[in-house]
Amino acid sequence: GVFSYLSYRDPNLLKTLEVYDGTAKFLRELDVDDDALTKAIIGTIGDVDSYQLPDAKGYSSLMRYLLGITEEERQQRREEILATSVKDFKEFADAVETINDNGVVVAVASPDDVEAANKEKSLFSDIKKCL
Repeated sequence: GVFSYLSYRDPNLLKTLEVYDGTAKFLRELDVDDDALTKAIIGTIGDVDSYQLPDAKGYSSLMRYLLGITEEERQQRREEILATSVKDFKEFADAVETINDNGVVVAVASPDDVEAANKEKSLFSDIKKCL
């Protein structure tokens, strides 16, 4: 599978990458009570099965058909969402950690911004090596 983060027209490339790199740690330290988790699950299901006018239903159906998404797959996704537990967040942290270790960063930016970010990144790396 493919997992990606997205930041559009980000003026703080390195800061954003640091936040992405901290995602695994955040997930491991996440403390969610049952009430908050239930609300999050309800909100997510609401997004998955939101009310649509007939034209939007038709468009969504067409997109699912073109992408080969079956009703069985949609139902499986619903069941997985409804069964989500705090443990799942901790396990997802492992997958995110793998991305941090083996992933590739791709940024669409001006050459000057990329050069500045690379220079700053190497300075951070040198500082970390000294510590």
